[in-house]
Amino acid sequence: MAGPTTAQRGAGQRADTPARPPHTGPDGRRLSRRTLLILIAVVVALLTAGGIWVLYGSSWLRAEQVRISGAEVLTGAEVEDVAAVPIGAPMMSIDTDAIENRLRQKLPRIDSVDVVRSWPHDIGLKVTERKPVLLVEKGAKFIEVDAEGVRFATVDKAPPGVPLLELTPDQSASLRRFGSDRLVLEAVRVASELPGSIAKETQVVRAASFDAISLELTRGRTVNWGSSEEGPMKARVLTALMKAAPKAGHFDVSAPIAPAVSDS
Repeated sequence: MAGPTTAQRGAGQRADTPARPPHTGPDGRRLSRRTLLILIAVVVALLTAGGIWVLYGSSWLRAEQVRISGAEVLTGAEVEDVAAVPIGAPMMSIDTDAIENRLRQKLPRIDSVDVVRSWPHDIGLKVTERKPVLLVEKGAKFIEVDAEGVRFATVDKAPPGVPLLELTPDQSASLRRFGSDRLVLEAVRVASELPGSIAKETQVVRAASFDAISLELTRGRTVNWGSSEEGPMKARVLTALMKAAPKAGHFDVSAPIAPAVSDS
């Protein structure tokens, strides 16, 4: 007797294979594609709403503390008071840009500040203060000037190791054209490029014009620096001269390839 044909065997296998179950609900009834999509959308909406509530409505992620780092002259209380972080507010609702702007506008000593959220409850303020490179005497007080020529603070006592700036401008055409602010920037550039060993001994940076800047050092010594050009080279030459002639009273590095030394 002949066995089943190939078609019959295939038909038998298909008949024995259970059909893929359709999408069904709790009662076992089949769900339409539209109903399934609606259910998925509802679940996504509920999850989104829950996430928004956790971030903005719950008490789990609210600002409770301000942590300050980098402040040296400024006190933490000063920084925190100006920052005015809304303690108790949701962390996500805190405007970090507004905090940064307040700090930089009201505390000019601050050069930059990073306002960061430290989850779940802290706001961090990473402060970088301006450093004075020169002082401008104003009555009994001193104005601090940073490496960009910004006059950022007035203090009662001169900070140690920061030289005074003396402007004794002549009436050159270049000065009339650019003004004294440009002369201050030239003096700042010279002071910023002084090596540490010489900077510690510099008491006054005197600027008469753009190419007539001089230094007054400890023990009555003076340096004719000239312009702010070739500052690093002039610094190296001056360091070598001071080592070679430690008792000299005057150094001239205005032309660094032809320096000069004299007793006074």
